[in-house]
Order: sequence, then structure tokens, then C-alpha cells
Amino acid sequence: MLNIALTGGIGSGKSSATKYFRNLGITVLDADEFSHELTSKGTSTVQLLAKTFGDQVLALDGSLNRTVMRKLAFQNHSNRAKLESILHPKIRKKMKAAAKSVNSRYCVHAIPLLIETNQTKDFDRVLVIETPLSLRKERIAKRSNIQQSQIDQIIETQASDNERRSIADDLVVNDGTIEELYQKIDVLHHKYLMLANSGR
Repeated sequence: MLNIALTGGIGSGKSSATKYFRNLGITVLDADEFSHELTSKGTSTVQLLAKTFGDQVLALDGSLNRTVMRKLAFQNHSNRAKLESILHPKIRKKMKAAAKSVNSRYCVHAIPLLIETNQTKDFDRVLVIETPLSLRKERIAKRSNIQQSQIDQIIETQASDNERRSIADDLVVNDGTIEELYQKIDVLHHKYLMLANSGR
């Protein structure tokens, strides 16, 4: 099976892209979804996060207070490193396990921090979704209750557009309408089917 890693900066349109791949009948394994599953209420991961960062990261019902956790994570490098050391190995393990049962012609692995977690060589191809920074910031501000300073902090911790381009086998510039994004993915979909059929 052909394994495609899909990555891109926050606000670039990765979720729109993966949704469309799913509409095309392609299995998508999304690192963010596995992260939310791991940090849902009552999990051992949430208990470990509370032990590491204190009860301040818990909401009144015992679930993870994601707003507080995000602020702590981007407050300094040490906090972020601790969070990543807890989450990233668990996410990777779950994604690898899930990949074993995939039976579509190819599989898309959506990994926002593909470069940052040194996984670029684990896949047959890397697809990068790229969007101009100003448009990304605009999208994030509209969809999320995150302050501009936090948006800047998140962007600063992620790989740059140049770094992502350097490892891209396929690049989609998502600076137009959603229909234009879908058209670009349609082209890639046919390309990936051909590659899958050829055994590449």
C-alpha cells in the first residue's frame, strides 16, 4: 500500500484536504484525532499530564483543559518538550497500529509536525499543503479562540514553508477557493492511484 504523509502549517487547510480525501474513499489517519483520543477524559495520558504539569491542566470534570495546556506548552521550550515526549510516541504507536488494518488503495497520514518529529522518511511520499502566512493567521483567528500572540508562538515553533517545501514530493498551494483545493486534490488522487497500481 502507498503511504502518503500530509503536512502543513497551522491554518493551511489540512483538515479540508483530509476531509476531501475521505470523501474520495481514501483512509486518513490523522495525528490530531489520535491526540484528542489519547487526551480524552479519564485516559492514562490525561492523568500523566496532570502529574507532570499539575492539576491546573484539568477542567472541573477531570477532563483536559486544552486552553490551559496550550498556554503552558507554548510558554517555554521545556514545557513543550515535556508535552511532546508524552504525546508524540503514543500518537505514533497508535497510527502505526491503525495503518496495519487499512485496506484502501493508498493511505493518507495527516501529521502536522512531520518534520519536527523526524518522520519524513517513514512514508512513500510527502504532500505539503501551503498557504500564505497572512491568510493562515486570518483563518486561525476566525475558527479558534486563540490570541494573536499565541498564534505567532505556535507558528514560530513549527517548520517554515521553505523547510516543508524541501521535503515535499507534492505541493498544494491552498490560496484560493475550497473548490480549487478540491480540484488540486483530484489531480493528486489520480496520481496516487496510478502509483499504487504500479507498486510504487
